[in-house]
Amino acid sequence: MNFKKFIAAALVLGLITGTAACGKSAEDVKTVKIAYLPLTHALPVFVENELQDKAGQKYKIELIKYGSWPELMDALNTGHVDGASVLIELAMKAKEQGVGVKAVALGHKDGNVIVASKNIKSVSDLKGKKFAIPHRQSSHNILLGQMLKNAGLSYKDVNIVELPPPEMPAALAQGQIAGYSVAEPFGAKSVALSTGKVLFESNELWKDSICCSLVLSDKFISSNKDATKEVVSNYREAGEYIGSHKDEANTIAKKYLNLDDKVLDLSMKWISYNDLEITREAYDSLTSKIKEFGISSNPPAYDDFVDSSLSGK
Repeated sequence: MNFKKFIAAALVLGLITGTAACGKSAEDVKTVKIAYLPLTHALPVFVENELQDKAGQKYKIELIKYGSWPELMDALNTGHVDGASVLIELAMKAKEQGVGVKAVALGHKDGNVIVASKNIKSVSDLKGKKFAIPHRQSSHNILLGQMLKNAGLSYKDVNIVELPPPEMPAALAQGQIAGYSVAEPFGAKSVALSTGKVLFESNELWKDSICCSLVLSDKFISSNKDATKEVVSNYREAGEYIGSHKDEANTIAKKYLNLDDKVLDLSMKWISYNDLEITREAYDSLTSKIKEFGISSNPPAYDDFVDSSLSGK
């Protein structure tokens, strides 16, 4: 190859590789690692993941599945993921302990039920019996406390056990527990199988209750301002999409959750995903109940824990 041909080839090669580099620059598209458990409550992150790849989008989601809340929180607290769809009380406890995280949106609205065996006729029938919750740091624990309080009882009147959510329907069916409160779809599973019944829906015990939230690490937020705003904006749009595209949303839910139609339809009946902003009023109600039921004496203040600047409002 003579010198002129060599230079021409080099220029063409440089143009091709330079163009490719510009199109795939890490500065242009940031990968955000989001941890989740396979719950109906995490549906907005599933939908956002399926609807991503918009033209000019500054980020790409990488969903990472975990099998338990402690495992997920360890990944979040140690920086192995950039964010998570998680029980908000667990994230609040992490914030109390000095972990740099912010809640940026709700996971859902309502969508929790208290399920009991068929022979439980009233709350008083639970006295002295085993009742399961997924974690002490959970809205399910608050719902239990509120239900007992309304009936003139307290935590001391039941035998509270912590169980992984997938184990609860079987434990109820086998008579190992008398009732439970947990994230969906595990309440719907017992009801669909006729091994349990709904004793209360969450809105009957606690209006505008907060359960799960999308949280992001302070490090990710501060280092990726534009991408963070897009993540939150598209996440909230995903919540609205669920309400207006139910068939498509159900198809996405089945992909991540492997549910039959009966369980999914019942689960979705209890949950809303519209307007996922964390309001100060709802958060203050949450912190009040966290203190009342002894879950924490010093939960983080709204302005310290909730990043309302990303709400899009």
